[in-house]
Amino acid sequence: MAFNPLLIGAAAIGVTLVYASVLDLRSRRVPFRTWYPMLVFGAPFTLWFYVSRFESSPSGAVTLLVLSAIFGAVFLLFGRLGLIGGADAWALAFITLLLPTFPFTPLLGDTVPGFFSLPLLVHACVAALLVPFALLLRNQRRGVKGPLIARLRGYPVTATEISDGRAFGFLMEDLAEEEGVLQRRFLTLGESIGAMLRDTRLYTRELRVEPERFTVELALIRRASPVWIAVGVPFIVPLTAGFFVTLAVGDTLFYLLSRLLGV
Repeated sequence: MAFNPLLIGAAAIGVTLVYASVLDLRSRRVPFRTWYPMLVFGAPFTLWFYVSRFESSPSGAVTLLVLSAIFGAVFLLFGRLGLIGGADAWALAFITLLLPTFPFTPLLGDTVPGFFSLPLLVHACVAALLVPFALLLRNQRRGVKGPLIARLRGYPVTATEISDGRAFGFLMEDLAEEEGVLQRRFLTLGESIGAMLRDTRLYTRELRVEPERFTVELALIRRASPVWIAVGVPFIVPLTAGFFVTLAVGDTLFYLLSRLLGV
């Protein structure tokens, strides 16, 4: 094939992921309809790719088709089990189905069978692991003081930023009033995990959207302002970064292992 039709699908996916990242950062919501343009523009060209690949390499086409079906189903299962967000699961599944292999030779060269989603997932996870260090650097530049673990997880925001929708995350502090005196402390890691499992974490979005439910909490937050929140950066963001890195660079894990093993 002189022209790889997957190029069109890759472009559609890239634009859609950037848009989905903006939506997720602004409102922590990515409607399912967000993926429609990507599917409409990408699916016909993916079909074109498979038809052409079946003519030139039937076994290669079948391998990619089977891998895409398996990984797409696994990603949806992860979303069903709550291991990743619903939007993240659909994004990974659709990328897997629309872009089974690289649309062009990346910087690190071709791999066999050249399956795209596996290095994508690796790069996205690496990008997600770098988020705490990005937060630490942000806090360092702004002169934010606080425990290291807190500066790795989030930063302080004002009550106004929460009510205006300029802060996204969940409260890292336990606020209480005892005999008219404000008491505050950072939640321990065990308490944070327990709150996550019980789904009792106090999210800034809930405070903004349903203030009538949290009158006591909001009053304490206004008194304590600024308060620390943990910034739950949506996985769509590192997924988008991982997508462009994978597209340009290729399968870094395969490359490193091949150099290490001398293959």
